Amino acid sequence: MSQLSTAERADVTDVVPLSRASRWVRLAVSAVVFAVVMTGTVWGDDADFPFGPFRMYSTRADPNAPVVSTRVVGLTESGQEVRLSGGEVGLRRAEFEGQLPRMQARPELLGLLADTYAERHPEAEPLVEVHVVQRRFELVDGQRTGEFTDTVVIDHDLEQTP
Repeated sequence: MSQLSTAERADVTDVVPLSRASRWVRLAVSAVVFAVVMTGTVWGDDADFPFGPFRMYSTRADPNAPVVSTRVVGLTESGQEVRLSGGEVGLRRAEFEGQLPRMQARPELLGLLADTYAERHPEAEPLVEVHVVQRRFELVDGQRTGEFTDTVVIDHDLEQTP
């Protein structure tokens, strides 16, 4: 078997050139995709993905703005605080934060978290309340100042549940 030079291989290979119409169609499609991506980049948001940017990757947080951390806690009758977020009841924080508006509209849904906790920890003291707490950490130049405030954004009394 002999080695063919590049020029000889080009003669052997059947190259079919694109017609003028095919080139224009490809150019038009490329221009439309480019225009949609650029429009999404300038005016788009998360809902427009893949033509709009994900804000969490495309923006920068203000280094002097507070950071909010959401957690769910249950309270026992003795006043002990039990953490229900962080996978303790099978729900990760990001999943829970996505459901916050729903929980605010229907606080009784927090009872489901208490039920799950009771199933997973049958030996634990029963919960009497469930709170969703948001902690705001103050920042200066992107560094924590040590100051924070806790705010209960949703409160559900389990003993009042029918």
